[in-house]
Amino acid sequence: FLAIICAPPLFWMRKKGVPTVISILLLVLVLLGLEMLFANLIGSSINEFSNNLPHYQVRLRELTSSYITWFKAQGFEISNEVLLENLDPGKLMHYSANMLGSLTALLTNTFMIVLTLVFILSEAAGFPDKIRAMHGNSNASLDEYGEIMQGVNKYLALKTMTSLATGILVTVLLKIIGVNFAIMWGLVAVLLNFIPTIGSIIAAIPAVLLALVQLGAGPAAWVAGGYLFINILIGNVLEPKIMGSGIGLSALVIFISMAFWGWVLGPIGMLLSIPLTMTCKIALAGNPKTRWLALLLGSNRDAEMALKEAQLETKR
Repeated sequence: FLAIICAPPLFWMRKKGVPTVISILLLVLVLLGLEMLFANLIGSSINEFSNNLPHYQVRLRELTSSYITWFKAQGFEISNEVLLENLDPGKLMHYSANMLGSLTALLTNTFMIVLTLVFILSEAAGFPDKIRAMHGNSNASLDEYGEIMQGVNKYLALKTMTSLATGILVTVLLKIIGVNFAIMWGLVAVLLNFIPTIGSIIAAIPAVLLALVQLGAGPAAWVAGGYLFINILIGNVLEPKIMGSGIGLSALVIFISMAFWGWVLGPIGMLLSIPLTMTCKIALAGNPKTRWLALLLGSNRDAEMALKEAQLETKR
């Protein structure tokens, strides 16, 4: 993910005459600065949230029991034991803590991440020459590979912008309502917004539960409604406008790719599922023998455009 983001500025600096080693060093310094900024912003919040987790779990169970009692008073037949066994809100808070722990582990593994990034960028600098050597032609066109990188970089750039907008709005929402750790939940919203469809839902759950524990049912409902409004605004209004026709993948392919890459690479695979699948689709579309596979991965709009092209070819 970082290598894909860093590749365009690396090539830009090389075109400007900056040595490869200096270019990579500058990019690494920028990333380290951003990592330190994020660590300072949320490091103490994650520790405080983890320390308070047992209290939150106990409080959630108490609230759940009180709501069950209220529903029973209204005439509903509900078993406390069965409901708490199958839907334990304390476990949801525990999962939230595990998610934040994974984020902390990611930030603390800086050395290996940076070292891997340096090697990838070092290889990326010589990648065009390797492609030309593979074709046996020093003047071979790299337009097809450039299209792949351009499509992925465009998606990542626009998705990063909309994710940052989501995180800022979530932080402001939680600050206004008075929910603790607003900046931390905003960063979680930024990261999980890269996961299609379910990422925003997962990001909202711990913040809503914390609002319920800290402030009560009314503010928790406002938090849930605020998350819903923000995600409709960003996902259904802003993203379609700035991304044009979308990412060019069918809804079924998005879901399957998320499950597949999540199985192969773990949680990071879910974050990268769309860029990886887009890369595969564009690569398949560049070869006439595999273009049919790209059409199967694509959206209905891609199929309609392919049919129009076929009709034009037939008329000629």
